[in-house]
Amino acid sequence: MSLEDKLSRWTAPSSETEKDKQDRTERMIREAIDSHEPFKNCSLKVYAKGSYANNTNVRSDSDVDIAVECTEALYWEESEKDAYTPGKPYEGIWTPAKLRSELISAMEAKFSNQVDTTGSTAIQINSSSARVDADVVPCFSFRYYMKSGSRDGTKIFKTDGGSIVNYPAQQLDNGIAKNNRTNYAYKKGTRLLKRIENAMAEDKTFRELPSFFIECLAFNCPDTAFAHSTWTACLRAMLIHIWNQLQGNEPDSGRWLEANECFYLFHSDQKWSREDGREFAKAAWNYLEFK
Repeated sequence: MSLEDKLSRWTAPSSETEKDKQDRTERMIREAIDSHEPFKNCSLKVYAKGSYANNTNVRSDSDVDIAVECTEALYWEESEKDAYTPGKPYEGIWTPAKLRSELISAMEAKFSNQVDTTGSTAIQINSSSARVDADVVPCFSFRYYMKSGSRDGTKIFKTDGGSIVNYPAQQLDNGIAKNNRTNYAYKKGTRLLKRIENAMAEDKTFRELPSFFIECLAFNCPDTAFAHSTWTACLRAMLIHIWNQLQGNEPDSGRWLEANECFYLFHSDQKWSREDGREFAKAAWNYLEFK
């Protein structure tokens, strides 16, 4: 098999069998929530997020992330003092602890002996022959107020006392827009980078990196990188851009953003660094024996 044939194959989405397992997993989680009596009087939004929802997942990263967003309470922050005048505080029963507790009960009733609650963020549903692994993420509606407007997302309360703000809708919309602009090459290119990362990790030629980080590297490549006539040329353009643009320290302007365009990709709290991106590009270049 030629290199171009291999790269072309690596751009493909999950197989139909794997997709069926993913869809079945999502459906069963929804059924568990719908049948849980305490949720009958709770306003919830249940939706897929992450690589599965964005159609950038590959077989090695084929787990399903499901957000269970409680809209009973709205948490908020402001970019500067007095950007927002708060209304009456929420006085209902749906606290972060109760939402998590009821979700665990709902999942355990549906997936007996397959629920792992040891994580601080997600409730994990272990896979079976008919399902993939799943992370069920309890969260609340969140709004970030700025002088020029507001931005809606979700807030996750971790069991260790910390919290995380996510913007899954923005990631989904931005991915669709970039995919359309690149004649549907962006998501294929993202899957290509993820499969290369998986292959290098499996061969122990490079360390494993988070799937979301790889997606963000692809997102920060210019649309022109995806305009070449072969996947070999597209990949070369992506790796060259990543390598060149991540030289040196974080700049004061023109900083790379996450795929949601709401957070900087590189900062002190991230699990990855500019060096990780740079070294990944170099390792992939050498792994494929580019000249």
